[in-house]
Amino acid sequence: MSFTPLHDRVLVRQIDGDETTKGGLIIPDSAKEKPQEGEVVSVGAGSRREDGERIPMDVTSGDRILFGKWSGSEIKLDGEDLLIMKESDILGVIA
Repeated sequence: MSFTPLHDRVLVRQIDGDETTKGGLIIPDSAKEKPQEGEVVSVGAGSRREDGERIPMDVTSGDRILFGKWSGSEIKLDGEDLLIMKESDILGVIA
């Protein structure tokens, strides 16, 4: 399925955190925190200024990003769990 977010929204695939601690202990699913890192799958065209001109997006497909713990809405596309969020929810791009 092809999906393109509208306006200033971004479709993100979460990147799971470590499954073990630095000391080698396995972290059970119930104790894991929600991931705050992801990969941009697709982006919208950007929002518009009052004069109708488009504001370009700062992120592109393939960027690794950091976002807030409670950012975005969870959706399921083709059996895969993804997040859709506004570009303003993104804290930064990982180089």
